[in-house]
Amino acid sequence: MSASKTGRLEARDASVVFRSGFGGRIAKTALRDATLGIGGEKPSIVAVVGESGSGKTTLTHLLLGFRSPTSGTVTYRGVDIAKMTGGERRVFRREVQAVFQDPFEVFNPFYRVDHALFTPLSVFGIARDRNDARAKIETALETVGLRPGETLGKYPHQLSGGQRQRIMIARALLLDPHIILADEPVSMVDASLRSTILQTLLRLKEEAGISLVYVTHDLTTAYQVADTIVVLFAGVIVESGGAEEVINAPRHPYTRALIDAIPSPDPDVPWNLDAIEPGEGGNGIPGTGCPFAPRCPFATMDCARAEPALAEIAPGRHVRCIRPLGGA
Repeated sequence: MSASKTGRLEARDASVVFRSGFGGRIAKTALRDATLGIGGEKPSIVAVVGESGSGKTTLTHLLLGFRSPTSGTVTYRGVDIAKMTGGERRVFRREVQAVFQDPFEVFNPFYRVDHALFTPLSVFGIARDRNDARAKIETALETVGLRPGETLGKYPHQLSGGQRQRIMIARALLLDPHIILADEPVSMVDASLRSTILQTLLRLKEEAGISLVYVTHDLTTAYQVADTIVVLFAGVIVESGGAEEVINAPRHPYTRALIDAIPSPDPDVPWNLDAIEPGEGGNGIPGTGCPFAPRCPFATMDCARAEPALAEIAPGRHVRCIRPLGGA
C-alpha cells in the first residue's frame, strides 16, 4: 500500500430532489447545497453525523457516484463524476471504495468469502497470478487483524459480524484506495469489536495515507476517529469544524442536542434521551425558515422568517444559525 494518496473527492453545492406523483409534481429535497471535501495531499477522516433521515445516505451515494446531484457537482481529481470517461470512471471505482453498514448483505451466501476477495483483483487486473492474489489477500486480512488460515475457505454465515466487516475493509484495501467511505461500519457489530474496527480505520489513515468519510449517527465514535465533523439535519449541513471544537464547544443547537442525548456512563446522571425527539418542539415556532426552529429551545420568530446561510464563524468553523451558541 502506498503512503501517498493524492486523489480528492469533493461535493460542491450538491442537492438531491426526489420527485413522485403524476408528472413528478411532488418534490422532496433529501439534500441541499452540501459542500464537502476529502482527500488530497494530507490524509484525514471526516465524520458525517446526523440522525436517521438527515441525508447521510443520500450524501454517501452522491460521493460514490451511485446518484447524480439534481444541482451542484461531485468531482474526483477535479473531474465531474457524472461526466467521466470510461477510463476516468475505472480509476474512480478503484481509488474510491466503500464499506457498508451490513457486511452480510454484501456477500453471496453461496460463495466462500474468498470469492469477494479474489474478484476485485481479477476485475482490475492487479494480481499477476492466483498465487500473487493469494499473497495480497493474506496481507490485507492481516492488516485488519484477521488470520488468513481462520478466515479463507469459510462461508459468510460461519463468520461473526465483526469478521465479515473487517473482510470488507480488507477487500477495499486490495485495490490500494485513496479514499474509503465507511457507512455506519460499526453499528451492527458487538460493542467489544467496535474499538477494533475504529482502530483499524485510524491505522489506514496514519499508516497507509488513506482518507476516510465516516458516516454515523454516533457522535461518540465520530469524536474518537475524526479530524473534522460535519453535522447534517433535514438534508442541510448545520455545523462543521474540527472534532474537538464541535464536540467540546458546539455552536448549533442541534449539535448541542445530539451531544446532550449521549447517555452518560455515570448512573447518577439522567439520560437526556428526549433532547432530540422528532416532531414539533412545542415552542410555537414554525419551521418555514430554519428547519430546526420547531425543536430549538432558543428559537424566536426571526428563525421562522428565513433560513440562515452556512457561515464561517472562525477559520474552518461553519454554522447555520442566526444566533450561534457561545456567540454574541
